[in-house]
Amino acid sequence: MSFEKTTLEMIAPSVDEAVSRGLSQLGLPRDAVDVEVLDAGNKGLFGLGTRQARVRLSIRNDEVKQAVQVVESPEPARVETAKAPVETPKPVISGDDESILEVSQKVVSELLEKMKVHAQVSTHFVEAETSNQQPTVMVEIQGDDLSYLIGRRSETLNALQYIAGLIVGKEIGHWVHIMIDIQGYRSRRDRQLRQLANRLADQVARTGRRQTLEPMPANERRIIHLELRNHPVVTTESSGDEPNRKVTILVKK
Repeated sequence: MSFEKTTLEMIAPSVDEAVSRGLSQLGLPRDAVDVEVLDAGNKGLFGLGTRQARVRLSIRNDEVKQAVQVVESPEPARVETAKAPVETPKPVISGDDESILEVSQKVVSELLEKMKVHAQVSTHFVEAETSNQQPTVMVEIQGDDLSYLIGRRSETLNALQYIAGLIVGKEIGHWVHIMIDIQGYRSRRDRQLRQLANRLADQVARTGRRQTLEPMPANERRIIHLELRNHPVVTTESSGDEPNRKVTILVKK
């Protein structure tokens, strides 16, 4: 399989914030991408004529190749896929939706074959949470004892998901939101995180003391944020640098 340079454009109030959002969405460290400032933005005078900054992040080809080598190795991967709903494209709804599922299934099956993993792969669409997001392609992998494909803190699974997303996007010509689940791990983890979020939120509301969770990948931090976004007493915030970024639950001010 060949890879072309993959790019992502981000818009934010400042260049630094645009770069930070782009890295979070890609799940990559700063040294894994080249940054081109397309528009430095302008704060304007007295808040008038404000223009946001725009940057283009280009994933370095050597990083993509290295990620493929990591997935083909049984060692835990170090790539994280972020799911932050920042600057997401409009839903792709057209007559080739079935072909998107077919391409996704083929790509993941080929990756598993190269890893010498025997498993069954199926795909289906999951409806988007909001109207400005595209549906998610859910790729489910079933087989015997596939826990090593998940890895510590789901790092190997996230690496496989990240690489599959790059290849599928290249094959069909546009970005697609792909989620890979192995033997129902993600649904179980989702349920566990939501229960944890609510339990700690109750504790924070009762004691007034903030609670900081263990480091999590971006997609798991997002579950915590979404679960507590409408909580009447507490709020959430993320802090730290990848891969040790954490969620803190605290009382609203």
